Amino acid sequence: MANFDKVHVVQDARIELHDKLSLTGAEISINHLPAGASVPFVHSHKNNEEIYAVLSGKGKVVIDGEDVELAAGDWLRISPVGKRQFFAAEDSEISFICIQVKENSLESYTKEDAVV
Repeated sequence: MANFDKVHVVQDARIELHDKLSLTGAEISINHLPAGASVPFVHSHKNNEEIYAVLSGKGKVVIDGEDVELAAGDWLRISPVGKRQFFAAEDSEISFICIQVKENSLESYTKEDAVV
């Protein structure tokens, strides 16, 4: 039995990797909005914070009524209760990764968690 899972994905509107990679501590999705499109709903979470990485394009996210401009290379963390909705710019598509994890669950990281 391998100690890893690998998957190849192609660009689609939304791809969730939870089942594809047998994730046990996070949810990861790859999202693509064409120019002028938006996620069709506002949402928040009960327990999970979300970390976003903008891969390409530009747009904005509205968080609790505040517009936050986004462009390739931007990273953003939103607390669970923040109400959010994503929009592509009128003249540009936007592609981003969303990593969802339980807020305050990280006990150690990088060198503290590594076994050499």
